[in-house]
Amino acid sequence: MDTIPEPSPRLTILAFIVVTIAIIAAVVLLIATRPQPVQITINPPLPTATPEPSATPAPISVYVTGAVANPEQIYVLPRGSRVQDAIDAAGGIVGEADLQRVNLAGILRDGDQVHVPLAGQAGGIATPNNVGIVYVNSATVEELDTLPGVGPELAERIIQYRELNGPFASLDDLDAVEGIGPALLAEITEMVSFEP
Repeated sequence: MDTIPEPSPRLTILAFIVVTIAIIAAVVLLIATRPQPVQITINPPLPTATPEPSATPAPISVYVTGAVANPEQIYVLPRGSRVQDAIDAAGGIVGEADLQRVNLAGILRDGDQVHVPLAGQAGGIATPNNVGIVYVNSATVEELDTLPGVGPELAERIIQYRELNGPFASLDDLDAVEGIGPALLAEITEMVSFEP
């Protein structure tokens, strides 16, 4: 029976060196060919200009008297409310109210008194006060349009100017609106107010 010859120590060492070199070469090759890490860059969106909030008009207080469910009380209402809104806030009319002497569509101002007279009651309280005065800093297109020489188009320009530049402080500020000049200002001086 033939015996397999024992490998010589020299061959064993040589084989070990070859295997070690192969392993080292494989590791070096693996490191060298490893793909570069992908860098992800997140670009946030550019900030957008946020318009400044316009001032919210303060509520108004009105005093309601006469033929309503809850008379002789002060009611706080949103700016731009009408006489009908004040009557509703007071619980509505009662008894024989004479609504023909009350302008239900009249726009209320801070401090107004709304009086609903009874039918046949003499006298009465003007409702609301400052009738005919246009409050430029809170007026609607329709209200501005009641001023002589101011049509819907100019009323729109006044409101746009007010929204962009803030409330008007005086006639000089109003003069900055395109289409308004000294002649028109002279005509409406007694008809406008710059209160908020």
